[in-house]
Amino acid sequence: MTPQSPFLVVASVAAGREAGLRALLAEMNSAPGVVDPDNPVLPFGRFERVHFARLMVLDQTTMADLSLYGVSPPDLGLRLVLLGDCDGPARTLLDELAAGAEDGLRRLFGHCEGFDPGTGLAAWLHAHSRPTQANYVNWLGRTVCQIHEESALQRFLSARVPRMPVASGEARRRRRELIEAARAEQRAGRLRLSAPQPAPLGWWLGNLAHALGVPLLALLVSPMLLLAAPWFVWRLRSLERSDPEHCPPPEAGHLRALRELEDRGLTNQFTAVGPVKPGAFRHALVPVLLLAIDWGARHIFHRGHLARVQTIHFARWVVLDGGARVLFCSNYDGIHEAYMDDFINKVAWGLNLIFSNGVGWPRTDWLVARGARREGCFKKYQRAHQVPSQVWYDAYPGVTLNDMRRNRRIREGLEQGEMGEDQALAWLRLL
Repeated sequence: MTPQSPFLVVASVAAGREAGLRALLAEMNSAPGVVDPDNPVLPFGRFERVHFARLMVLDQTTMADLSLYGVSPPDLGLRLVLLGDCDGPARTLLDELAAGAEDGLRRLFGHCEGFDPGTGLAAWLHAHSRPTQANYVNWLGRTVCQIHEESALQRFLSARVPRMPVASGEARRRRRELIEAARAEQRAGRLRLSAPQPAPLGWWLGNLAHALGVPLLALLVSPMLLLAAPWFVWRLRSLERSDPEHCPPPEAGHLRALRELEDRGLTNQFTAVGPVKPGAFRHALVPVLLLAIDWGARHIFHRGHLARVQTIHFARWVVLDGGARVLFCSNYDGIHEAYMDDFINKVAWGLNLIFSNGVGWPRTDWLVARGARREGCFKKYQRAHQVPSQVWYDAYPGVTLNDMRRNRRIREGLEQGEMGEDQALAWLRLL
């Protein structure tokens, strides 16, 4: 099994360079926000381990919400953000990008502070990498290579399966014929089904340590948590009753810019960012909650679903600028409106858990109740805090998570031994 990793590079845009940077990013696209995978700047399609990636210019618009507390927003400037999800270590992927797209990356990051022609690119990328506090992978171990190969297998078999009803007693024979045709394609080198690679020992040990270490830490500090519980409850409820709620409709221009980038295929991208509520309580609570979310995503929700939501390929939560704001990114199947409804109806409590610590979030009770359940307020809030991605890459456009689940079952059925008639018929119906 090859584990997946998130990569994230954040750099400050140099003064006076924003217009040139945005023009360069636009050159990379074949449609608004959708990258040409072979563009000359950063040809993502040539890097076979990248699932999704995006480039965006992150401004500080939502930081103005801090004025609700009488706090002057910090001057964060503009950030150029490169992020994505890959097979194997993120550090290795950044080295590959630096070696395989050096000229284009130098053009991109040449618009950023501290980057000059003599800068060592790989070292600079690593120095500007930022950790992901919580990361979700829909199916741990499913590689880009596997997705492409299993999709090719499905297309090959589907083109040869009979479209008329299979006669009684014929399913097993039809299956054997299809298997033989697929084996012939494999022998000819026109169809590949690569064997999964073993996970590195270091990854297994680190994952085991994480799985055991976080609950052990919680157990060790539980006596102190019990003692502090009354104060925690009192402080939480005090803030929930007094924190200002701010859910105005998004500006029309901002909404048009977002909609221009959405629903151009079966899979979409989503990015949102906002400031954390002022005060030590919220700033201390956010990393603890993200640690819990990351543990759940890493050890429980890594086989096809995040709680009850089954349409998300990858998602991440990142703390930026010393804890001043939190960035959330995801890649998901379906349209934006259905994605939001999925969250409201299935995991509103999960949204509240972390995002109720953001300035202006719809008022919650006991950290998880109400909040995102208030549909109108929530939808206005998330739109106002959503950020357009100037460039977005999808390694397998048109292939949804449902397709991947079906294709995996097709491959398993191909590699399985003899089937009964009913089993063989069920397998043919997958095609």
